[in-house]
Amino acid sequence: MDITPDQIVYWRWGAATLNATIVWTWVVMAVLAVGSWAITRGLTAHEGMGRGQNILEGIVSLIERQIRDVSDQDPQPYLAFVGTLFLFISLSNVLGIVPGYHPPTGSLSTTAALALCVFVAVPVFGIRRQGLRRYLGQYLQPSIVMLPFTIIGELSRTLALAVRLFGNVMSGTVIAALLLGVAPLIFPVIAQMFGLLIGVIQAYIFAILAMVYIASATRAHAGPDGSDASTQKDGHAHG
Repeated sequence: MDITPDQIVYWRWGAATLNATIVWTWVVMAVLAVGSWAITRGLTAHEGMGRGQNILEGIVSLIERQIRDVSDQDPQPYLAFVGTLFLFISLSNVLGIVPGYHPPTGSLSTTAALALCVFVAVPVFGIRRQGLRRYLGQYLQPSIVMLPFTIIGELSRTLALAVRLFGNVMSGTVIAALLLGVAPLIFPVIAQMFGLLIGVIQAYIFAILAMVYIASATRAHAGPDGSDASTQKDGHAHG
């Protein structure tokens, strides 16, 4: 039994290897790209919207609401990044119902890449929101002694993101394979449906955690009068 799709090699030439992780990652990206194009090419603001647009708007509204609840900020700056994370991970897991498919999220290299995207996005959004000086100042709170611990915390939560997603997807694959050997007609179907639900939940958890980390980086410190410093800055700029 192959534990991860990294072990399934479709083509090899010298040092170049094409494994299931790479192939199915590109398949998922292609499905997302083609699906987005097919749904969005006929968008309309009038009545009589198609079913695809209704589903799309429902998904976008749900993601926006979750981002707003987590960050207490305008969701638009984060919608594309967090939404892409959720859609990619959930589709990668849901396609597990297709025979012969191997979810790329069952590879530690894929989950590590996703976690690395979050690791990079956190300071990018934080600096964009607060400015470089104010953002870096958070690493020195409440004193400079906390700097190494803060850095270790940033690295450890990135590792936790990668391992958590990888472990849950891999364990689901292993359990389904074990049940297939015990009762090949009944339990695998139940395990498959349960695995799909868990896959969507894992995508939701990953996206929410990513937004929590981004929100902590973009939430400005209170000013001398207790108000949000970034709000004061924006107010002066508009004034």
